[in-house]
Amino acid sequence: MSKTIRIGTRDSELALYQARAVRQQLEHLGHKTILVPIKSTGDIVLDKPLYELGITGIFTRTLDIAMLNGDIDIAVHSLKDVPTVLPKGIVQGAVMKRGNVRDTIVFSGTEEFLGGREAIIATSSLRRKAQWLNRYPTHTIEDIRGNVVTRLEKLENSEHWNAAIFAAAGLGRLDIRPETADNLDWMVPAPGQGAIMTAVLEEDEEMRAILAEINDEETQICVQIEREFLNRLEGGCTAPIGALAYIKDEEINFEGVLLSPNGTKKITVERVKPLGEHFDLAEWCANYVIDKGGKRLMDNIKQSYKKTNIYSTKSFTEAQKLLFHEKVVSESSDFIKISLNRIAPRLLKNEIENVVITSKNAVEALLTNFSAIELQFKNIYCVGRRTKRMVEKRIGEVTHSENNAKKLAEYLIEFMDGSEVTYFCSDLRLDELPTILKENNIEVKEIEAYQTKFDSLEIADSVEGVMFYSPSTVKSFKQENTVEDNMIAFCIGETTAKEAEHYFKEVRVAKVPTVESVIELVNNHYV
Repeated sequence: MSKTIRIGTRDSELALYQARAVRQQLEHLGHKTILVPIKSTGDIVLDKPLYELGITGIFTRTLDIAMLNGDIDIAVHSLKDVPTVLPKGIVQGAVMKRGNVRDTIVFSGTEEFLGGREAIIATSSLRRKAQWLNRYPTHTIEDIRGNVVTRLEKLENSEHWNAAIFAAAGLGRLDIRPETADNLDWMVPAPGQGAIMTAVLEEDEEMRAILAEINDEETQICVQIEREFLNRLEGGCTAPIGALAYIKDEEINFEGVLLSPNGTKKITVERVKPLGEHFDLAEWCANYVIDKGGKRLMDNIKQSYKKTNIYSTKSFTEAQKLLFHEKVVSESSDFIKISLNRIAPRLLKNEIENVVITSKNAVEALLTNFSAIELQFKNIYCVGRRTKRMVEKRIGEVTHSENNAKKLAEYLIEFMDGSEVTYFCSDLRLDELPTILKENNIEVKEIEAYQTKFDSLEIADSVEGVMFYSPSTVKSFKQENTVEDNMIAFCIGETTAKEAEHYFKEVRVAKVPTVESVIELVNNHYV
C-alpha cells in the first residue's frame, strides 16, 4: 500500500501502547503508518462509573465517528471495550495475539484484610464488583476512574482503600505491575479481555486485506465465542457478565458467568467442545444461563437502570409488581409502621352491641389480645372490602360495610339500632367518622387498638406520581418530601384523596379501594 495508514487511537498511555503494537506489525509488513490520537468520551467524563453513563461503546464511539468521517483509516481498541454489534459500515479487521486475560488485584498494603469482615475495594467495573461481592459479601466497593496510571496513583494516595482491581494485560503492557499485585484466577474476565482489536470501514477492501495478515486466528476464535455469549445474553457494560474461552489439546474450553449487580445471585456455565465443532458453543452456553434464571436476572438488571417514576407508600407483593405497565418503573416501601396495643379484658367483658372497625390492623389487634370466641359483638360495621372479608373469616358476620368512613357514618345515623358505638381505632384515627356520629347524638367509645408510626423515605427526583392508601400515608410522605407541581397523587379512596388535596394539585381516586385498583389507575395514566 503506497499511502500512509492513519491509525486512530485514544490518547491514554495504554491505548497508545496498543496502537504502537499494531503499527509495529504493519510496518514490519512494509506499510507506512502514522498515529492519530483522539480523546474519547470515556476519558473525559470521570465523575461517574462507566455503567451509569448509559451508552455502550463509550471508548469507541469517538474513533468510529473519526473513521466514518475519513479522518483515520483504522481504529485500535481494547476488545473488551468494543460493543458486540459494531456501527453500520464498520467491521472487525484484525485481532492481535492475546495477552494476559486475568483481572489483577493490587493491594495498598498487605492482603491480611482478606481474612477479615471489613474492607474497601476500588473498581468501576460492574462485573468485577459483582464477582467480588459474591465472594466477599461484607466488603464495600467504591468507584475509581481514570486511566491505568491515574488509578494506580489514586490507590497509592488513598488512606482508606485496601486494594483496587485492574486488567492484568494493561499493567503488563505498561510494565507498571506493582509487587503487591496478584492475579484473580477465580474471577471470570470480561469477554475479549486482554485482546487488541482493529476496526476498519467495511467498504475498504484493501485495508481489510492488509489487516487480515496480522490477525491471530486462535485469539479470534476464542474472543468471538465470548462476545457471542455476551451478545446472546443482551449484555454490555451495564451487565455483570464474564466469559473466557481458550484452546487446549485441540479443544475449546469455555466458562461464563452472569451475576446480579450486588453479587447475591450468580449463574455459571462451563463446557468443552472439540475445535471445529465449537460453532454452537456460545449459543448453547447462553441458553443454559437463560434457562437457569438468566432471563429474569437480565430483565431485573435492565429495569434497575431505569429511573423510578412511581412510588408506593405501601410495599408491593411480587404478584402486584407484575401488574404494572411496561412504562412504569416503580419502587415501594411501607411509610406506616403499626404497633399493636394491649387491650384490657375488662373493655370486652360484656357483649358489645355496635362495633366499628375501619382497618385490618384493628382486626389483628383484637385477635392478638383475644380469641374469636371472646369477641362477643352483636353488630359489626366495617370500612373496606378487605377489612370486611378479614372480619368475616376470623371473627364473625359483618352487619354492614361501606367503602369509606363518611358513608359508613351516614349509614349508621340512618339505620343503626341504639345510640352508642365502640370504635376500635389507631392513635391517628380518622376524625370524620366520630365527628359525624357525635354531631348526630351517637356516643362514640374509642378504644385505641394500635398505634400508627410515620416511617417515610425521601424519594427520587424522577418520581412523577405517588400511591397513597390512607390519610396517614399522605402525612408520613410529607414529613420527608416536597410535593412538586407536576406530581400526581394516586389514592385508594375519597378519604385519602381528601388529605392528598391539601398538598397535590392533581389527585386521582381508584374505582374500588384495593391496591390493584390503584395500580390500574397508574397504568391508565401511562397508556
